[in-house]
Amino acid sequence: MSNFEEAPIRDNTRLLELHGQQMCVTDAGSGPAILFVHGLMSSRMTWSDQWRRLAADHRVLAPDLFGHGESAKPLGDYSLGAHAASLRDLLDAFGLDSVCVVGHSLGGGIAMQLAYLFPERVERLVLVSSGGLGRELNPLLRAATLPGSEFVLPLLASGWVHDVGDSALRMWSRVGLPAVSPSSTEAWQSLATLADGDTRRAFLATSRSVIDAGGQTVGARNRLAGLRSRDVLLVWGERDRMIPSSHVEAARVELPHSQVAMLSRSGHFPHLDEPDAFAAVLAEFVRGSGRAAGDPVAPAPPSRSA
Repeated sequence: MSNFEEAPIRDNTRLLELHGQQMCVTDAGSGPAILFVHGLMSSRMTWSDQWRRLAADHRVLAPDLFGHGESAKPLGDYSLGAHAASLRDLLDAFGLDSVCVVGHSLGGGIAMQLAYLFPERVERLVLVSSGGLGRELNPLLRAATLPGSEFVLPLLASGWVHDVGDSALRMWSRVGLPAVSPSSTEAWQSLATLADGDTRRAFLATSRSVIDAGGQTVGARNRLAGLRSRDVLLVWGERDRMIPSSHVEAARVELPHSQVAMLSRSGHFPHLDEPDAFAAVLAEFVRGSGRAAGDPVAPAPPSRSA
């Protein structure tokens, strides 16, 4: 059992002490519990629109993983197993036996690891543009793990580079060019977090634990058979340039009864690119509609997001 202390820092958000390190967690709503797990270089806030929708009839937990956001960034283990163990400790701290886990990108890999190591804690699983389902990965993330990247990343994340980039984005919109997608904006803003030395060190430790120059090094496909007895939803953006949507088909081979939702106007962050469509699909899944496993997810309403 983890050592648990809390200190409120804003509405529904707490700093929890897990084994001597502070983890920032948003805890909202009441009812059946949902745990949101963000991706690499991201934070719990990427889920804010979704947890506000679901908190009406669910209890929602959205932590900043260690090394991210407002949580501690200690020296130590940033492997998938270490992150999964921290989430298990988080559930213990809140007295939750089992939850629906929604994981995006790296968070999807962590969610699968949580389900593999502690299967009794994961009731349902939602994998959003998930890592761990194939080797292919965007070259930029692969390059970030190369030797010497610790010297290049501070330059890319520096304030003056971002000032130039932000100015270019504003000019882009003013001259009437197509809008930059929320996925691209989130990725650009996430890069700025690497200007902080502790965050950058944690990023490198995390990314190098699952990525090398050739792509993803940790795969879950040979362990997915253990998930066949539970409800699994795969959500992907057809325009994902970070992790290809073809990984969905690889997962379906091992999880033939999983449900799949492909969002046609989304990139790597479908919950940001098409929030209404994503929310409709997620709400139907987590609340349970009585569909048999493997039935297609009902078409979602068009998103208001561009």
